[in-house]
Amino acid sequence: MQKEIKFRPIGIIYTPFKNREETPIQPFKSKAVGRIEVFRKYQHGLKDIEKFSQIILIYNFHRSRGYKLLVKPFLDSELRGLFATRYPERPNQIGITVVRLLSRKNNILTVKGIDILDKTPVLDIKPYVPEFATKTKVKVGW
Repeated sequence: MQKEIKFRPIGIIYTPFKNREETPIQPFKSKAVGRIEVFRKYQHGLKDIEKFSQIILIYNFHRSRGYKLLVKPFLDSELRGLFATRYPERPNQIGITVVRLLSRKNNILTVKGIDILDKTPVLDIKPYVPEFATKTKVKVGW
């Protein structure tokens, strides 16, 4: 089994949130606008992205301060298992957010509904397709 996995950022996410306390608890509560600067060497990979209204951002929690396996989620007073939450401090520091794509100009994407810290490295971008993501009879934990 592979002992280490390496990721390389494909760009940087710029947002109005300079520190963790400023960020919305979840992206669906956010009205904030942000920009994703995709590095020029990946720009051609953005072809046709503007045909989607929402995109998925996969990014690195680059300012994470470690993690605990039991955490108190936002707006909760009970300890929960880390993997049963969306808590940001995780073993592999990977975050995922769905945002509305407002525009694309060359290698710059402008998005709305962002909940990410300023200058966060973006690892990948995928189109959001509801038919692929929507599940029926979903049970939502605690």
